[in-house]
Amino acid sequence: MMQTKRTIAVIPGDGIGPEITRVTIGALERLDCGLQFDYAEAGVASLEKSGELLPESTLAVIEKHKVLLKGPLTTPVGGGFRSLNVTLRKHFDMYANVRPALTFPGTRARYDDIDIITVRENTEGAYLALDAMVSDDGERAESKMVNTRFACDRIVRYAFELAVRRGRKKVTAVHKANILKAVSGLFLDSARKVAEEFPAIEFQEMIVDATCMKLVMDPEQFDVIVTTNLFGDIISDLCAGLVGGLGLAPGANIGEQASMFEAVHGSAPDIAGMGIANPCALMLAAAMMLDHLTLTDQAERLRHAIRSTIEAGDRVTPDLGGKGTTQSIAEAIYDRF
Repeated sequence: MMQTKRTIAVIPGDGIGPEITRVTIGALERLDCGLQFDYAEAGVASLEKSGELLPESTLAVIEKHKVLLKGPLTTPVGGGFRSLNVTLRKHFDMYANVRPALTFPGTRARYDDIDIITVRENTEGAYLALDAMVSDDGERAESKMVNTRFACDRIVRYAFELAVRRGRKKVTAVHKANILKAVSGLFLDSARKVAEEFPAIEFQEMIVDATCMKLVMDPEQFDVIVTTNLFGDIISDLCAGLVGGLGLAPGANIGEQASMFEAVHGSAPDIAGMGIANPCALMLAAAMMLDHLTLTDQAERLRHAIRSTIEAGDRVTPDLGGKGTTQSIAEAIYDRF
């Protein structure tokens, strides 16, 4: 029987984005996933071509296919430009940012056995920047931090349901309710109440500064972390540092309307075009996308190939301690399918 083709949206991105996207699509094609690719533009490349950072045509492509594989985008520095990632998350209500941090043998990771998933609320909190303003004299800046019961309940429930699906044993809710008694207190209250619905999963609550200290000193105690937007951004990058850096850090942005899968790192314009960018983070994001599409066998094959390539040090890029290129590490991964 002929396999039904599924189309996904692809934004190659800026800087190193097109280079790592090309070899990631190559991996998906070699895995025979039954996928077709509808390319769209955003970021600086789009701005130079059409005068728009995020054209309506690109939003229409994402809305049509519901699943987006995205290379890193550059948001120009300066007033008038809102973060493209924040814009995409908000537009499609992609409320759950899922960031796994997993130790890969053969890297310069500081720990040998890290397996932590950070689940970050993606649409509210400090990054909403509601009523943001700077005074006319430039001496005062302010914005509102807003949490709602709906969004807090939703993200905590997502984290517990993910823990159940993945066979995880513990969820830690990270907060600052001792100081931010209203906004962070609401999140903590939601976490406590939702946790009661999942008695088989151990529930732990922890203040954010203590969490960061314990992540550095004893990260093995963590399993699934759920938290609000700003804290999640910081904690997930900290976790990436535990396992060798952002070059191995994928991310998923999950919503009912659409879901986006991306490398967490930036567009790295300083090495764009040099052919030495590490594509593993985007490939690992593609594996998360395959799981989302219930193509679990192909997802596992891709992860296994990446893991064994890094462990062997086979044609790996300079950030992984080798002298290889984007293409050479990609081919080493392809060879292991």
